[in-house]
Amino acid sequence: MKARSLARWLARLGVIALSVSLAGSVSAAELHVMISAGFHSVYAELGPAFERASGHRLITTRGPSMGDSPEAIPTRLARGETADVVILDGGSADELAKQGLVRAGSKVDLARSQIGMVVRAGVAKPNIGSVEAFRRTLLAVKSIGYSDSASGTYLSTTLFAKLGVADQVAGKSRKVRGPPSGEPVAAVVARGEVEIGFQQVSELIHVPGVTFVGAIPAELQPGFSFAGAITSAARQPDAALALLRFLASPEAASTIVKAGLTPPAGR
Repeated sequence: MKARSLARWLARLGVIALSVSLAGSVSAAELHVMISAGFHSVYAELGPAFERASGHRLITTRGPSMGDSPEAIPTRLARGETADVVILDGGSADELAKQGLVRAGSKVDLARSQIGMVVRAGVAKPNIGSVEAFRRTLLAVKSIGYSDSASGTYLSTTLFAKLGVADQVAGKSRKVRGPPSGEPVAAVVARGEVEIGFQQVSELIHVPGVTFVGAIPAELQPGFSFAGAITSAARQPDAALALLRFLASPEAASTIVKAGLTPPAGR
């Protein structure tokens, strides 16, 4: 966000009005946030604006929305790591609510997301413009990379089977561990270690060394979203609510679009 736009936004939202009218009377706090990679670029840009507007300090921990990584947000919460708010795949937020790890009714939708595909820079783009063309590409390539979080879980457990290619791609597929200790799938593609890579579009489009082929066909998209929720153990619930409403405000829409995401309907 450009400085002039930020200044206009802060003036419009108001430092005190945001904290007080949306979340009650809130004094400056240390706000612990757990966030997955797909919404992180939006958060990284808007987080400093929130800190300036509210006086709160954001303390951030990164991890996948789901999966078997010890860094996954559900795993972190289950073993008692501290957080006030989580920002992750919307379906994972719902599961955390069922488990009692986030407060019922605290979920705030932040963005809609699609799964996309990349190839190494300079390589011809495969055809994925239809379901059948996409299926043929999966069968033709020598290697496939996908994430250890929501998009990769969907591909490996649902989509490949739906397309009837699960057995054919199993031996040439690689699950890539994501941040904080890992890396985006696109980075593995850029080094030539896999031929094509899949992840949520926001995690692909700004990685150097790859060409974004496009989103997979609309009929195959799982309808992913990103959402925030307040944890059941939150020490700063009012500040957490202020952050979520800040990220969900109409003024955040341009930053969300720039990141390769779509604001929720009605924003």
